[in-house]
Amino acid sequence: MRLSPALSEWLNLLARWFHVFAAILWVGSTYYFTWLDGRFQEEEREARKEGGDPEVWMVHSGGFYVVGKRKTPALRRLHWFKWEAASTWLSGVALLTIVYYHGGAMVDVDVRNIGPWAAAGFGLGMLVVGWIVYDLLVQSPLGRNEKAFAAVAYALVVGAAYLSTHVLAGRAAYIHVGATFGTIMFLNVWMRILPAQRRMIAAVKEGRTPDPSEGARAKLRSKHNTFMVVPVVFTMISNHYPVSTYGHDYNWVILSALVLVGWVAAKIIRRA
Repeated sequence: MRLSPALSEWLNLLARWFHVFAAILWVGSTYYFTWLDGRFQEEEREARKEGGDPEVWMVHSGGFYVVGKRKTPALRRLHWFKWEAASTWLSGVALLTIVYYHGGAMVDVDVRNIGPWAAAGFGLGMLVVGWIVYDLLVQSPLGRNEKAFAAVAYALVVGAAYLSTHVLAGRAAYIHVGATFGTIMFLNVWMRILPAQRRMIAAVKEGRTPDPSEGARAKLRSKHNTFMVVPVVFTMISNHYPVSTYGHDYNWVILSALVLVGWVAAKIIRRA
């Protein structure tokens, strides 16, 4: 069924508006807690020298705020940060459907003459396979070696960039590499971070000491998310620059290079 141009444009506008605002909330909370964790590492070093509990003081608007960090949750109301991830991903899937799967932007016959259903299946397969490969890689012995993991992960990103740009239209290839990162980030939150947090809370309720490895694994996934989000934002805006990005003869090289630039930028931001 074909939608009228006016209805299609309104759906596109509303989904994009919602998606961008939800992403701002998600990225903002992710980097806020990353910054906060870095400040606590500094405060913990000072606390060991001077004694006392580490605290981070902040000023914003008309108030002053002090935050403490605990390894064990108290049995009181906890504020969860999860719906930002879900709303960002769901609205992103809605945009993929409106603009690409239903909007006919998946196929470029000069790249590969395939049908729209085959192209959509390839795009969705990238999201599924990307998560499975990433998740297995993190859980493998390689996941414990940060540099080796990053090298292998980057090689896989380059492979995904090359393959997708030789199957899909350039614009669709770029956005699906970004959507693969976004899917991994979303599933990290809902399938790995939140369950670990719930198990730690359940242990406290049962009078047991929470397993510290649960927190360490959740923190690692959150760290990975801070690196993936910068390339995701790039692929979101790349559709405005076809000459320099997806329309270039070496679009896969440009995408691969800018993913690496994004990772370097994320490393700098994390230390700021």
